[in-house]
Amino acid sequence: MSDDRTGGRGNAGEARSGAAGAGAPRSGTARSGAARSGGSAGDSAADSAYSGGVPRARQAPADFVQPARRIAYEVIAAVRESDAYANLLLPTRIQRAALNTADAALATELTYGTLRMQGFYDRVIALAANRPVSAIDPAILDVLRLGAHQLLATRVATHAAVNESVSLAKQVGSRSATGFTNGVLRTISRSSAEEWRDLVLEGSVNADDRLAAEFSHPAWIVRAFRKALQAEGHESELSDLLAADNMAAKVNMVALPGLATDADRERLGLADEFSPVGFVLDSGDPYHLVTATEGRVRVQDEGSQIAALALSRARPIIPGERWLDLCAGPGGKAALLASEARAGGAVLVANELVPARATLVRTALTALPETVPVWEVDGTTIGQTHPDTFDRILLDAPCTGLGALRRRPEARWRKQPKDVADLAGLQSGLIDAALLALKPGGILAYVTCSPHTAETRAIVALAVRKAGGTVTALDTAAVVQSFSAANLDLPADTGSVQLWPHRHGTDAMFITLLQRAL
Repeated sequence: MSDDRTGGRGNAGEARSGAAGAGAPRSGTARSGAARSGGSAGDSAADSAYSGGVPRARQAPADFVQPARRIAYEVIAAVRESDAYANLLLPTRIQRAALNTADAALATELTYGTLRMQGFYDRVIALAANRPVSAIDPAILDVLRLGAHQLLATRVATHAAVNESVSLAKQVGSRSATGFTNGVLRTISRSSAEEWRDLVLEGSVNADDRLAAEFSHPAWIVRAFRKALQAEGHESELSDLLAADNMAAKVNMVALPGLATDADRERLGLADEFSPVGFVLDSGDPYHLVTATEGRVRVQDEGSQIAALALSRARPIIPGERWLDLCAGPGGKAALLASEARAGGAVLVANELVPARATLVRTALTALPETVPVWEVDGTTIGQTHPDTFDRILLDAPCTGLGALRRRPEARWRKQPKDVADLAGLQSGLIDAALLALKPGGILAYVTCSPHTAETRAIVALAVRKAGGTVTALDTAAVVQSFSAANLDLPADTGSVQLWPHRHGTDAMFITLLQRAL
């Protein structure tokens, strides 16, 4: 949930000309035409659907770029230039352009696929261009990344990938940049994805760098994931975890308990494997369902559902209990907790310091018949302002978000090790304050969407030591397993739960339940 500002345009005049890799053609600017010619058997459905049946007299101009590629490029560029979030910007651009289903699917695949594999593609581009990517104009580098993804990871025909990439380069770069783009992508197209993989891995300097190259993760994240898996004795699963981060996440929905109707549930797909209130949407627009059900059905990762339910179902609810969602933005867990509290006769207060996020929380809570109070106070002060007040507190702490790289692939390139250290003080301050705000006997759920041990086990261990025997860890695994619809195969001796994309199909949520002494 942390914010960063690391983007920048770079020098627009850099490396717009020069030789591509050995053997690259020097034919100048190529003409676009793949999406206008009807496509070959290897073209995507979107390419063929877009081009089919267009009379020759109405063919698009030579620098035409198919709408799905144009939108994918614009989102990728916005991610680089202004730290935009692809998962927020892409749906807006697709809707604004009124793309058909096939084009929307292509734009989504091109955007997320390029962002996920950016690190690998940069190594391929550096080899094909015979220069480091830092020496390539950033706008042209985005074009090359998008083209490389089409050539190495999709069924888009080579002519469509190369020609329209050259057209993009013509629009965003100089005249010489089009020849450079053509040369680099033609070089990439002459070797298969497996051949490029072998070439890239040959250049790795150690085991971590090899994994970083193959699975397109920064090496420091590879090391952090290894350490987190080691804590459970599952280091051998590291490659599986990294691979899972590069797979598209399924669309999970939650049916709010006590609010969602049978008719609401009939709109959904199969029940989630673990969450008793979750479903996997097999088709359709999830946001249309949210609107149609007035928020009683919501988009929410299964791991987030489990994190909220770990608190609400840790023990039977006593009517009159007071609950707090301390860092509630954007409000998904707050809505689930509020519905659980309502069903058991408890009441929830949500808190979110950032006004814009507090607005999102209020919107998420409109599904509840009753008004749920939303505070906008500094969570680190809650222990002083409201000591001994709440029976249950959810602390979904601000974190690096490394557990959600499937959904926010650009985050892997934005985050730095320094971010972990910078967040540690805030995480410690929040957990200390939350423990003070608990009533004696109250329960705190400390949750992060990151498996990094410095954000998870280290923060909890420090808080318990500072509490001086007044706080104990509950058997979180037993609590979660008690309501899970299937066996989660969780270690029983860690006092916490770490969910994993490759093992559970969820975001990598960390959950620890702490109880204040009576």
